Amino acid sequence: MKRWLPAPLLSAGLLALWLLLNPPLGPGPLLLGAVVALAMPVLLAPLRPAAGPLHQPRVLARLILHVGADVVMSALDVGRGVLRAGARSPRSRFVVVPLDLREPQALAALAMITTVVPGTVWSELAPDRSALLLHVFDLDDEAAFIAHFKSRYEQPLREIFE
Repeated sequence: MKRWLPAPLLSAGLLALWLLLNPPLGPGPLLLGAVVALAMPVLLAPLRPAAGPLHQPRVLARLILHVGADVVMSALDVGRGVLRAGARSPRSRFVVVPLDLREPQALAALAMITTVVPGTVWSELAPDRSALLLHVFDLDDEAAFIAHFKSRYEQPLREIFE
């Protein structure tokens, strides 16, 4: 069964999206949507990464809450920075953050977290994965930012994945 339906939730989501994008619900769109929903996960299965190790689910829950709070607070900070840009320009900078994280799934999660939090952009990962180049929208203290980034995001990801 897993061979023909490797990702049932993905198939259900694809079918639902297909039906939403093709409004007149009839046998044609339903059949074509079902074919697409069943075929795509099978055809794309070789591209899906292997599941990584997951340790410390409580740390994961805490990290999700921290990221949610950071998204809201950073959005407000960026909004304030844009509104007061005439009075004081934001101090945008590129920051090199040394990394202790090496697990590929953890680095992917860190990339998503960094991209989701307003005011930070993942710019480059060193080829040996030892450092990360971030662009920060408004930065007062680089050392404090690096310490905050490592303790708030990298350390929990290390606990979860390593």
